[in-house]
Amino acid sequence: MKQKTTLLVMAAGMGSRFGSLKQITPLGPCRKAILHYTIYDAVQAGFDKIVFVIRESFAEEFKNFVGKYAEGLVETKYCYQSMDRLPGGMPPVEREKPWGTAHAVWSAKDEIHEPFAAINADDFYGSDAFVKAHDFLAQEATDRTFGLVGYRLAATLSENGTVSRGVCTSDAGGNLATVTERTKIAASPDGTIRDEDSGVILRPDELVSMNFWAFTPRIFEEIEQQFAAFYPANKDNLKSEFYIPKVVDEAIRSGAATVRVLKTDARWFGVTYREDIPGVDAALEAFHREGKYPNL
Repeated sequence: MKQKTTLLVMAAGMGSRFGSLKQITPLGPCRKAILHYTIYDAVQAGFDKIVFVIRESFAEEFKNFVGKYAEGLVETKYCYQSMDRLPGGMPPVEREKPWGTAHAVWSAKDEIHEPFAAINADDFYGSDAFVKAHDFLAQEATDRTFGLVGYRLAATLSENGTVSRGVCTSDAGGNLATVTERTKIAASPDGTIRDEDSGVILRPDELVSMNFWAFTPRIFEEIEQQFAAFYPANKDNLKSEFYIPKVVDEAIRSGAATVRVLKTDARWFGVTYREDIPGVDAALEAFHREGKYPNL
């Protein structure tokens, strides 16, 4: 019997570089959000449930534009990333900036009791990525074996500015060994890919993380344990964030978990900058002509 699988979508943030609510920006010939395509791909891959982590302040707008589409296809739940609810019952701190992706994942813990994937709301990941993640969750994931979908770096760049990527290395067994954050990656006119902060030249086929993770509910316990150490050191820094890659890295270092790298040839795209919209529109138009996403 197939193990139930869930897709957790982190949709509570607002892109500062983009300048508006990217999660529900109408795009392409169908004037749908990238999330509509994500939902379609996830359901086709076999996911049984979708959990959206959103902000209560835009809940109705989000549900009307995106949520109703999901509800028509699959079991759908909503959770709120609240400043007042912190891992381990830590006291809230007055701040505007959300606590980060690890807090977003933890915010869904009451709705998820099965293996699940966690993704960003404003990235197009490609159908192959969802198949790889679903099959890993259904067949291989355990409380000590998580997964990360790894993309070719060259398939994740923006033509309109630098991008931040976690460059991954894996061991002989195909497990994640290191993730190095490169925060200003761009391709030169001659095709050379360079991290402008460090000057390091990167290969086009290096694997990078696009924040597409495969977990079991054991990750919620790991988040709580690590937040207990993170909170006292960062509660007075109102810009500090608690990121899921840091939680995973610590779990690997402590021996609490290994992380299988699930390689995909899918092409990522997103709307990091407003200038990215025409390129995204063109890609979605091509899908429309191919009939790849019917009934959106």
